[in-house]
Amino acid sequence: MKPHSMEEKISYRLFLMGFLGLLFTAALCIFVFHRAFTAQAWDDLEKESDLIRAGYDLTSEPQQLSFFVTGDLRITLISPDGDVIFESATDQPMENHLTRPEIVQALQGSIGKDIRDSQTMGYETYYYAVQLPGGNILRVAQDAETVWSVYDGALPAIVLSCVALMLAAAILSTLLTRALVQPVLKMTDDLDRIQDNVPYKELIPFAESIHSDRLLRENNEKMRQEFTANVSHELKTPIAIISADTEVLELDVPENEWLVSIKHQVKRMSSLVSDMLTLVRAEDPSSLRNIEDIDLSAAVDEITYSMRSLAEEKGRHFETYIESGITVCGEYDKIYELLSILFENMIKHSVGDKLIVSLEKSGRDAVIKTRNACGQIDSPERLFDRFYRADASRERSSGGFGIGLSVAKAVAEAHGGKINAQVCDGYITFTVTLPL
Repeated sequence: MKPHSMEEKISYRLFLMGFLGLLFTAALCIFVFHRAFTAQAWDDLEKESDLIRAGYDLTSEPQQLSFFVTGDLRITLISPDGDVIFESATDQPMENHLTRPEIVQALQGSIGKDIRDSQTMGYETYYYAVQLPGGNILRVAQDAETVWSVYDGALPAIVLSCVALMLAAAILSTLLTRALVQPVLKMTDDLDRIQDNVPYKELIPFAESIHSDRLLRENNEKMRQEFTANVSHELKTPIAIISADTEVLELDVPENEWLVSIKHQVKRMSSLVSDMLTLVRAEDPSSLRNIEDIDLSAAVDEITYSMRSLAEEKGRHFETYIESGITVCGEYDKIYELLSILFENMIKHSVGDKLIVSLEKSGRDAVIKTRNACGQIDSPERLFDRFYRADASRERSSGGFGIGLSVAKAVAEAHGGKINAQVCDGYITFTVTLPL
């Protein structure tokens, strides 16, 4: 599974925190608002009850209570034994109310309060009851629909506000993430000075680890190159002696299969040592001494022309698409060697008769591409590894040592460029990018 970037993770978590914070804040606001609204509803019912009780004390006529009904206010007069004496909401007979919670509380001498579904009205209703001096219970009620209607009216504004806050959270999380991540990414731009570009103190151990690891890798690579160069140089002399001794033996001993085998193996060893020395020199950027402006267009055209006869011997031909006037800075011999390796590789390993070579400008780079039909290649990125061959079954004597493309890669990188290989639909494409 492809890992997510640090920027994506931080942005997502900041957005999630903002979203959860918004939900919590909205829930808290609704809770506080509802409690305040409920308290206000009880206060309003208390005032209505006081007003109605004062008016009822003057008349003592239950039917006079209808004059106090306003809006959705509901008035009920209940006897001490629970019978409904007056109900403003209906003229129909009603059941005994003696067990109603607010009535029980009022009969006990306190103010009765309750919130429940009204079987008569079909709404969640606030009930407020007080006992009158004569013993009857005065109850006023208001539908909860009136309480929640405030939410209904404000709902569109609440939704729009939440959406706006979500967008703001997304934008702010993105900006904040970039502000946090960009200094870290900038830190890695110059690994030689990574310790001088640490943006946060928490990253100091990380930067020190990278610096130490880099130094260790560089030292190991330098030791490897030195070892390879020293071994190769040491092998040159004994190989030359064996080769000379073999020639002497040919003068005294008739040619036989053993002598032929020795000569063949000496030749292979000499070729291997030469390739290893070439690779070591190519991997060392400091070995670039004769730096000059190179007409890359002319060089590509020259090499393809010189290799046409070799290609034709194998029944293959070049198709070239070369943009003129492309110049790069580097060492001509090594650039020529890089191109020679690529073209020889095409001629040797192509399974088709067409060899395509192109050269063009792309931005501030020169791009060289070779394309040819190929067999099964499972890991094209490994073609540049030392001693790797795509066809492991091929004999070393005929298939080379697998160093050529390693040399090509080293030359390209020494010139500040890069090389890669891609396989698609039975064709392999090598792409070399060199800075102009």
